[in-house]
Amino acid sequence: MNEPDRIAEYLQRLTPLARSNLLTELVRLEVCGAAMPGSTAILTKLRAEFRKSGQVHVRVANPSRYFFMPLEPLLVDGDPQHSNSGRILRGSLSPIWAWINQDLLPTMARDYESEMKKLIASDNQREARRVAGTFQTKVAKYLESTLGSPHAVEHARIKLATYTSSHSAYGDLIKMLSVLRSRDALSRFSDALPAALDKLDDARLCQVTESLDAFGKTNAEGLPFALALVAGRLKPCWQFVAKALLTEIYDIERALQARIDLLGQSDWGGRLATSDGCDRRLGGRGGKPVSRRSRPRSRIVPLARPSIPDRTLDQSGVGGRDAVSGELPLAGS
Repeated sequence: MNEPDRIAEYLQRLTPLARSNLLTELVRLEVCGAAMPGSTAILTKLRAEFRKSGQVHVRVANPSRYFFMPLEPLLVDGDPQHSNSGRILRGSLSPIWAWINQDLLPTMARDYESEMKKLIASDNQREARRVAGTFQTKVAKYLESTLGSPHAVEHARIKLATYTSSHSAYGDLIKMLSVLRSRDALSRFSDALPAALDKLDDARLCQVTESLDAFGKTNAEGLPFALALVAGRLKPCWQFVAKALLTEIYDIERALQARIDLLGQSDWGGRLATSDGCDRRLGGRGGKPVSRRSRPRSRIVPLARPSIPDRTLDQSGVGGRDAVSGELPLAGS
């Protein structure tokens, strides 16, 4: 029996959970640069199995993923030319990370990656987050001092341009700095929000508005990102749009009905009544008189305003929102 067949036979003896755990551990060793001899074939086999079956296994975070973790709820995939003040393009993370490692803080970044690989290998999540938070603070403070002059800003733009052709990378770098400075407040704000805002009644809307007002008073810089967090919890947004449209339609209908009721009091209504009297005296079409009783009368019947239930429709309804994996495609993944 050759080597691939022996590997396949061994993997078939394991339970799906054991194969998932094995894949996680092998990936962790690979990230830390301590891959076992012969593990490449096992990794290839396991990855193909999970990809084919559609099963999800825990993906091991690398040092860059830990660093960008505060940005994760704000990341979007979109056109670099159409930015949002509360969103950061996912594609900007790789060039920013490369710039930090190669130009901004190469020595500190190297020490950070070395320490993080050991913590990832030992699966020490709590300490890894602490180390990542310390490095985030260092990067934020260094950026504040580095980008203090127009010359430094232009230099940063030129350096970032060597890692990406996107013109939004520098703007996303500034947004990243704002998020890192407000990361603790944004984390508390996010934890206080409901998991999903599937309906916005008066009480819920007032609660969210008050939370945003309180956040903005102490963290004005992070307010666009707080708004983005709220927008991310709204689902489905089309319900609120449909409700607003229906409200406007019925308001217009009531306004038209009121104008029609006052038709006889207007100059145009008087002329119309005069011409209508002439028409009755002269006769209708074909010269036949048309009696007042037999004449059809135009009347707009007001529509009853239906109640619009504040509830989330099932999947057969309109629209929907795609699930977000939350994985960050960064350099070194």
